[in-house]
Amino acid sequence: MEKNVEISMLNQIYGALLTNKQYDIIDDYYNNDLSLSEIAENNEITRQAVRDILKKGEKKLFEYEEKLQFMKRTLNQEKKIEKVLSELTKIQTSYSDKEVASVLENIKKELNCLV
Repeated sequence: MEKNVEISMLNQIYGALLTNKQYDIIDDYYNNDLSLSEIAENNEITRQAVRDILKKGEKKLFEYEEKLQFMKRTLNQEKKIEKVLSELTKIQTSYSDKEVASVLENIKKELNCLV
């Protein structure tokens, strides 16, 4: 996974555990595509201070993920659900029984809500 996407996702999951300034700067940099200079100007701090806050925030996000693994578990769960949906589709297209097809369709709808 690309680092920018990963940090953005981690910030969504663990951002509340960061300081407000860390959260806002990471959000501006990774989600709002602002440069270090733009963020520095908006926050009335130096570009170097922005970089330091970014690096410390990123480090904390990776530490939280290493310990809690919410993102890893969520991504694994989504992969498993997609695999189950694929298998259900195979069954649904292979058998002509209308009751089985109806049950499978209901299961697929429920699983799609989880993805």
